[in-house]
Amino acid sequence: MDPSREHPKQRDGFSSPRFAQPATFMRLPHVESPAGLDVALCGIPFDGGCSYRSGARMGPRHVREQSSLIRPWNSALRVHPFERLRVADCGDVDAVPVSIEATFAAIERTLAPVVEARAVPLCVGGDHTVTLAVLRALAKRHGRLGLVHFDAHPDTWDRYFGLPYYHGSTFRRAMEEGLIDGARSIQVGIRGPLYGPEDFDFHREHGFEVIRIEDVKDRGVASAVERLRRLEGGGPVYVSFDVDACDPAYAPGTGTPEAGGLTSYEALGLVRGLRGIELAGGDIVEVSPPYDGPGAITGVLAANLLFELLSIVALAR
Repeated sequence: MDPSREHPKQRDGFSSPRFAQPATFMRLPHVESPAGLDVALCGIPFDGGCSYRSGARMGPRHVREQSSLIRPWNSALRVHPFERLRVADCGDVDAVPVSIEATFAAIERTLAPVVEARAVPLCVGGDHTVTLAVLRALAKRHGRLGLVHFDAHPDTWDRYFGLPYYHGSTFRRAMEEGLIDGARSIQVGIRGPLYGPEDFDFHREHGFEVIRIEDVKDRGVASAVERLRRLEGGGPVYVSFDVDACDPAYAPGTGTPEAGGLTSYEALGLVRGLRGIELAGGDIVEVSPPYDGPGAITGVLAANLLFELLSIVALAR
């Protein structure tokens, strides 16, 4: 299929059962070229930057399988994203399992045609290390981006075993490289044991806003969404959703679980609250299928979060 001539469509669930045919994101066509697309769905199967439990390299395959139940109408946001947007599965980055730097180069190389085609990349990891390379690719077009980062952890630590790149240093490196604007960066869901109060010195220095989990639980999703609204109209924003933002009861399949997180309902509500914000791109990361159990609830949640991000892009069009 040439996406420049034909509007990509989901496989019809009434003529092909949802458990049939090779898995693609949301049963959309797989295409080699992003030409003519509004949104490119991409997998980044890499977990060489994780510091605890591995397995996120299998995340894209897992989310593809669990996304087969995604239907075309977003009843909460009242939008048909597949009708409004030309969107397809653009396959996976060929990550280099033994090298973070080589994987970064592969991500930038793979996403370059997506950025050149002015398509919005929505990526599925992989551990949170991969986000840095996605931001590098997008910053070449957009300059410094705003950021909405859902996570249990701030991911602004410095070096790990003396090395600069791992999934806990992503947003420090992004800030140092001029890829994101600290004054337009908001982190949501931060919680759990940390190393000390100095973990937030970087945030104060660069203007990051932190919405801790207590803020969400005590004041509600609507209050957190109101704080996110300040990013509307301020330029393109990147959204990165680490599934460990959610409580392990709702997302056990992840590498660094932390107790006391978001429910799946709260997570969906927060992403829906980004309506009206211009998204340059986004990702769902840290899905680790070996820890997901037989119910695949983390994969199901990740697939639905991806659909909500896609719907936010559709509403902006």
